[in-house]
Formats: sequence, C-alpha cells, structure tokens
Amino acid sequence: MQNYIYKILALFIFVILSSCGEAEKQSSENEASEGKADDRIQISKAQFDQNNMELDVIKEMEFPISITTSGMIDVPPENRAVVSATMGGYIKKTPLLIGDKVRKGQLLVTIENPEFVALQQEYMEVNGQLSYLKAEYDRQQTMVEEKISSQKSFLKAESDYKTAVAKYNGLRKQLGMLNISAEQVEKGNISSEASIFAPIAGSITKVNVSRGTFVSPSVSIMEIINNDHIHLELSVFEKDIMKVKKGQLVAFKIPESSTETFKAEIHLVGTSIDENRTIKVHAHLEDEEAANFLTGMFVEANIITDASKQMALPTDAIGVIDDQSYVLALDDTKEGSYYFKQVPVKVQGSYQDMSALGEKVIFKQGTQFLTKGAFSLIGE
Repeated sequence: MQNYIYKILALFIFVILSSCGEAEKQSSENEASEGKADDRIQISKAQFDQNNMELDVIKEMEFPISITTSGMIDVPPENRAVVSATMGGYIKKTPLLIGDKVRKGQLLVTIENPEFVALQQEYMEVNGQLSYLKAEYDRQQTMVEEKISSQKSFLKAESDYKTAVAKYNGLRKQLGMLNISAEQVEKGNISSEASIFAPIAGSITKVNVSRGTFVSPSVSIMEIINNDHIHLELSVFEKDIMKVKKGQLVAFKIPESSTETFKAEIHLVGTSIDENRTIKVHAHLEDEEAANFLTGMFVEANIITDASKQMALPTDAIGVIDDQSYVLALDDTKEGSYYFKQVPVKVQGSYQDMSALGEKVIFKQGTQFLTKGAFSLIGE
C-alpha cells in the first residue's frame, strides 16, 4: 500500500515538472518571437498614406567619375578695361560710381593740365608755319630745276618743311589721344581740359580717384567689366590634368550664394603649370543667363571625366547614424501594416538625388525599400 502511494506521488511530481518545462519552453519561444518583431519598424497603412511615403527597388544607373576642383567666374580680356590717362593731370570731373553702367564712348572723367594748353599752342604755331614752309619748298624746287638756286638752299627748304609736317602730325596725334579736337584748335579754341571716354560698354567695378586727384599715365583711374560673356577659370592639379579634355562636362556651384548646380563645358586646357602646380582650364557656361553671375565669384566644380554603372537608391532612402548608412527594406505586409528591416549599407557617392551602393548588397529579387519618409524612421 505504501509503495502504491509512493508511485502515485512520483507520477504526480513528474507531471508537474513536465508542465513547467513546456510552459518555460513556450514562454521562451514567445519571447524570441517578440524580440524578432521588435527589431522591425512597423508602419500602419494609414501612416504610410498620410505621410506620402513611397516604395521602390534598387536600380542600376550610371554614376559619373569626376575631378574636384575650384576656380572663379571670369570674363575674356577684351571684356575688361583699365582706364588711365595718356598724359598727367588733375581730375576735374568724375560723375560715375561703382556699379554704374556705361556705354562705349561715354564720358568717364575730365582732367585738367596747363601742359594741354602748351601742346595746343605748339600745334597752332606749327600749323601756321606749314603754309609758308610748303611755299618755300615748292619755290626752291622750281629754282633748282631751272638752275637758279643752289642745291643747298633747296635741301634746307625741304628739310624744314618735312620736319614741320612730322611735328604737325605728331602733335595732331597727341591731341587726338587726349580727345582734343584739332579742328577746334585750328579755329583758335584752346582748352585746358581733356576728356576720357569709355573704351568698352559695361559696368564700373573700380574707381580709384576723386575730384582734385593728380593722375599720371601709370595710374589706373577706373575699371570697366562687360559681363555679356562670362566663363569659368578653373585650377586643376597636375596629377589630374591628363584626364581633362576639351568638351568634357563641368558641374559647378557658387557655394557662397546658391545651392543650385550649373553646367559648363571645357573649352581650353592650359599648357603650362603655375607655381602652385596647377593648370588653368577654361570652360564656357551652358546657360549664361541662368543666374546673375558676377566676375570674381568663387566656384566649386566637378569635371566629369568618365562614368561607371552602380546599383543605386534615391538619396532620401538612406539615413546615417554614427557615420553608418542604413536603408529600410520591406520585410512583410500584413494586417494593414508594413514591416521594415533596418539594413546597413555602404554609400559610394551620389548624383542627381541618387546614391550608389559601393559594395554589392545581396537582397531578394524585387525587394522594395522605403524611398520617401525613411530618414525620420531610421534609428527608431
């Protein structure tokens, strides 16, 4: 009887222990299942639609291989003019300011100098002597031909006349350089002022004088720049120059004033190396009127030298946490919800809002990724 009771107790204890083991096993499986679900990011269909989220697959596209460089907006030499005086003088009138637009031939400044008066006086004296010297030269020539006068007298008359003609032409040229009318001087209208006119049309970018300033021919009075045709003047390092060729595309930005990317095309490649081991590269803008570029603006540019095919996703599909990039891959769709896995990836580069995955990432064929709205979810 006692043995029978012991057997019943032993059986009862075995059943209890077995039940506990099964409960623990089921509890452990449930915890594992819950832990697996917690690794995924759940988005309801209502949230997906409300936030205008989008799904897409990895695509193969061409990414450019480029050389990074910098430079500036510039104009051709013929579109830049430094204004100076051909003779020294005091500034009497300077009506223009920096930024003023001028047309070719417009009055810029007026200078005054007593030497202008002396120059015109000398011109009038020579001009007055020419008639007499010409008549004497013709007379001596006739007398020599008729053997009435000596050859010596003829040669002296010839020398005096030709010397006066040379002086006359030289003084007339000087007056023209000062923009003083020789015809008015011959009429007796002598002026102590000389005018300087704009050699090109454009905008005033520098004014180095004020009223009363004395200027010499070596002094720059002002500078004019015509922005009708502008270009890029880039500096490419010696190690990269062999990859640069005429006709290549240039993508550039003006970092100080805009985030927009503009395009240009290589037009000339320099043939000499500067002191800082760079070569000048000249590029023409694709659309000069696309922005209000100013001469001297600093640019950051990429010269596209080649292209390579890469697997890519939209840049908006990639988020970065502690220098590691991640994407959200769609793992499951059930009960009106989307479940995403956060997958680490390596980004090689980006172009036109697409990012290249630098290493071969293995996903199932047709795997979809959250391409819009992923940034705010990565890391949750």
